[in-house]
Amino acid sequence: MNSPRPSRNLLLAAAVAAALPAPAALAQQGSAAIEEIVVTARRTEESLQSVPVAVSAFSEATLERIGAVDSTGLQGMVPNLNIVQGRGSSNATNIYIRGVGQPDALQTFDPAVGFYVDEVYFSRIRGTQLDLYDIERVEVLRGPQGTLYGKNTIGGALNVVTRRPGQEPYRMVQITAGDYDQIEGRLSLAGPLTETLAGSVAVLRALRDGYVTNPDTGAEYNDRDARAARVALAWDPSDNVSVDWAADYNKEDNALVLGQPINTLTTLFGVPILVLPADVPKWDFKATPTPGLPNSQELEHWGTSLNARWDISESLSLKSITAYRKLDYIDYIDIDATTLETGDVLVDVDQDQVSQELQATWQRDRLTMVGGVYYLQENIESHQEAFADDLLTGPGGFTFLRTIDDDLTTTSWAAYVNASYALTDRLNFGLGVRYTDEEKKYDRSTSTFSTFPGLTQDPAFAFKIKDNWTDTSPMASVDFQATGNILLYARYAEGFKSGGFNGRANNPGEQAPYDPEEVTSYEIGLKSDWMDRTLRANVALFYNDYTDFQARVSGIATDPGTGLPSPELTVLNAGELEIYGAELELSYMPMDALLLDLQVGYLDAEYKDFDDVRFTNFGGSRAFQAPAFSPEWTGRLGATYTLDLGDTGSLRFAGSTRFRSRMALAIDNTFTNTDTEIEGLFQDDYWLYDASVLWTDADGGFSVGVYGKNLADEVYRTDGQEFSSVGNIRTVYYGAPRTFSIVATLRF
Repeated sequence: MNSPRPSRNLLLAAAVAAALPAPAALAQQGSAAIEEIVVTARRTEESLQSVPVAVSAFSEATLERIGAVDSTGLQGMVPNLNIVQGRGSSNATNIYIRGVGQPDALQTFDPAVGFYVDEVYFSRIRGTQLDLYDIERVEVLRGPQGTLYGKNTIGGALNVVTRRPGQEPYRMVQITAGDYDQIEGRLSLAGPLTETLAGSVAVLRALRDGYVTNPDTGAEYNDRDARAARVALAWDPSDNVSVDWAADYNKEDNALVLGQPINTLTTLFGVPILVLPADVPKWDFKATPTPGLPNSQELEHWGTSLNARWDISESLSLKSITAYRKLDYIDYIDIDATTLETGDVLVDVDQDQVSQELQATWQRDRLTMVGGVYYLQENIESHQEAFADDLLTGPGGFTFLRTIDDDLTTTSWAAYVNASYALTDRLNFGLGVRYTDEEKKYDRSTSTFSTFPGLTQDPAFAFKIKDNWTDTSPMASVDFQATGNILLYARYAEGFKSGGFNGRANNPGEQAPYDPEEVTSYEIGLKSDWMDRTLRANVALFYNDYTDFQARVSGIATDPGTGLPSPELTVLNAGELEIYGAELELSYMPMDALLLDLQVGYLDAEYKDFDDVRFTNFGGSRAFQAPAFSPEWTGRLGATYTLDLGDTGSLRFAGSTRFRSRMALAIDNTFTNTDTEIEGLFQDDYWLYDASVLWTDADGGFSVGVYGKNLADEVYRTDGQEFSSVGNIRTVYYGAPRTFSIVATLRF
């Protein structure tokens, strides 16, 4: 369904703002002020408004107000951020910032946005759809962050900071119940164990039936069955030494994540075997997957970390961050989302990583320096099975099973330094550089078993390969404190994501390494507070030159052994993207009881080069295509009003509307060798509406709230699979329908 263009609604928002009290009236409103948040975006504690970086930060109270229960709950809260559940996997997260991201959950593909929990990097996009419990704040940094954060922050970084236990006791119990038989429980306990040692424990249990139902059997898909726990110890043996230890565990046992097919399925030879109607019916959250495919996606994810800090003097501090993480998942994925067996897969992955970072911070007079070394070793073993009995000649024909066993080892180390010098009390210069050395070793074998003559081979395709990449990424910035409440800044930064190997390679030549991606980013910005900090306005303008981006494209090759057509799912360094845009974040408190906030992002992304020899009609280029997950406009307008009820407590009313303009859901989004767009692989403009009402008792210890999301029950697509070389498969995935929940919270 098409929606109104954003200009009309933004003009409406401007009209609302114009009708608010004038500055003279605001001076009489009392003590209203925008929440002040301390962030560690530059690895030292600073006020959000004094950091010369485009960063959005959300406290626990803000996350609760917007109803963000996992990382995807930030969708709409950050300009030019796309963060949704990944395609076909229950715990993968598709994160794009300013048109830079990596949506594929395949184990050989690295993310382009760094995901951190307490300064520990998560290497996979699986396991990042994190439940936000026991959280102090979440920071989203936009643009390359390589000089201060670990590998793969070419697009930005998402930094989750958990609550540190202290000498002040903290106890919280929360129960959530909602439609689709949702039931969740959260418990957090923290407090002193001795005069120098504090501890905490937090647990979560979440259940919800699926949004998608099989109309024939009643079986449910896209459900939620998760449990998680976290324990932490904080030891402060002296004023200048602190040691933090934490361990977390997460287990999920979910059903399949089903999408919707959008075109006719065919055999490998192009013969139609499932014809969809000319007009694909509106998604009604019903689907019929392949009979007999296990309805299961299991994940187990745990880790531990030790963070030690020693303030040697008033000027010099040393820090050590040691971590180990383990991720195992077994996914069954019905890629074609039909009763046919043309694209059903098992993905069984066993991943672990160990990381060590040593960091020094020097602060003296006008100079602040942060430098260190970083080491990561990651091992991934996987077993995959592709079931495609209907792919060769249709149902009742020949059997087909392809298996893949592979082993990937990544060793990455880096050295970095970042310095800020105050030339005057108001003028600061920053310089930084990071050197990265990354080696990958990949060992793979592929076997094919089929009753089709000549196809059975064991192994059909095997290789060992390794490669090494190095990079030096600089950063330079300048910021000027024009007044006590206005900061102007400019920033230049380069980002790097190393090369790799194609985990879907089926044919000789596809296994060749692909090169690193690089981004050169230019940004200017303004951070400002006005009218006694009742109005906050932050603005950023940016330009990105994005080169050699790693694109997975779909095609058909001829098997040299059999002469039969064979799917190609090639990864190539596609060329160059030019991306520029603007971002606005406004918060306004005309009175203590009322908060208005607005986030707007504008993005213009276009290919300058996208070489593909198959597009002969266009000189071997597909630069005319629309870059994926890069909507021109993103916006959100929210309002929160708190009504004081005196001795009976308070009522808080909150509502918001979110907008996203039309965007492509896959890199391959036109038919081969044409500029005709595949309509189903785009999502048109749409609006979402959320609202909540929360009652809190007079002591602030007990609250009950009702939360509604997607109140207009908008049907919208969030992601797409383009596997047309495998039986013409194209599948799209949808956001959640309208939901309601009741949340009761007790703090004591």
